[in-house]
Amino acid sequence: MTVRKILHLDLDAFFCAVEELRHPELLGKAFAVGGKPDERGVVASCSYPARRFGVSSAMPMVQALRQCQGLIVVPGDHAAYEMASQQVMEILGGLTPLMEQISIDEAFLDVTDLPDSAHEIAHQLQDRIQRETHLPCSLGVASNKLVAKIANDFGKAAARGLTPPRAVTVVPLGQEETFLAPLPVRMLSGVGKKTELRLQGMGMQTIGDLCHASAAELIQIFGKNGMDLVRHAHGIDDRLVVTEHEVKSISQEITFDRDIADPRKLKETLQSLSTQVAFRLRKAEICAGTIRLKLRWSDFTTLTRQVSRADPVNQDGIIFAAVVVLFDEVWQPGRKVRLIGVGASSLANKPQQPSLWDRPSDKERRLLEAVDELREKYGTNAILAGQTFKTAAGRKSK
Repeated sequence: MTVRKILHLDLDAFFCAVEELRHPELLGKAFAVGGKPDERGVVASCSYPARRFGVSSAMPMVQALRQCQGLIVVPGDHAAYEMASQQVMEILGGLTPLMEQISIDEAFLDVTDLPDSAHEIAHQLQDRIQRETHLPCSLGVASNKLVAKIANDFGKAAARGLTPPRAVTVVPLGQEETFLAPLPVRMLSGVGKKTELRLQGMGMQTIGDLCHASAAELIQIFGKNGMDLVRHAHGIDDRLVVTEHEVKSISQEITFDRDIADPRKLKETLQSLSTQVAFRLRKAEICAGTIRLKLRWSDFTTLTRQVSRADPVNQDGIIFAAVVVLFDEVWQPGRKVRLIGVGASSLANKPQQPSLWDRPSDKERRLLEAVDELREKYGTNAILAGQTFKTAAGRKSK
């Protein structure tokens, strides 16, 4: 049986690290990347000095400023983060094709076929990423994905300070259960807050406690998840590093800084979101047979409406037209909207023959290709629809 060598890589305070490269004056400062405090902004990421004051991701920015007086608030630049992430992922993909990107700043790698030890590969990779991108990262090393991820989380927490941890934590083969035993149950994959409280109520505080629990009882209480808890507590995980995930849907949504009751502005937003969804569909070379509207009123009541088409599409105008019809069906004049979104599902690799009215001309197709090239290079907001640009310009001129 081949012993697997699995790495889990996580970029340390990724958004903040990118901002420090762009703005060196932020180095060593307590700052947070996120929205404005007076516009219901939240912390997307925070520097390590800010964390010493209790600031954390997903915290309302207003609360973060209370936690850390003098906290610097930096608006996010997702185009810059995507570009930095792509640089790192290209390095990982060059090391091994068995790379599974989990998020913009996190990935698994299977380096079983490489001759060096997993420990050596991890250190070499960490040094290379630092040298070529100037971004700090931490790695967990183990025989499977579950333990590698927990090892990385543990190593980063143990090295917590005023600077990025840059940790490399190795769990030797055969030591998985021993390593996991003293850790809290919440560190196991699939254990959320409710499951943690339920396990604690059963007297199980640590992963080691789970190892000594009755498997039959856990399965009776938690169903299939109970069996996973038993296996994971013993450090068993047979999941492969998945190089490709099937995309089931594509969506874009926005939560407004202030609730909006103006249908014109809401439709302008839908136009922009439709453009972004269509761009992502074309980039993936797929089409959507179902178009979905998501709308959340100011009282947090959320509704979704969708329409299915016999001919899957990926054109901005067609998606926008479908969403506007759905919007008009549910719109209540005067009622304020907190969030609005556009989604696409029932994805197909190739479009069916579109109707005569929807079929783009060669000129329109070439225009879309040219626009997509510009958006690929400069971001999805590089080119806006005429009405959207006019409105944006109008707001800026006031």
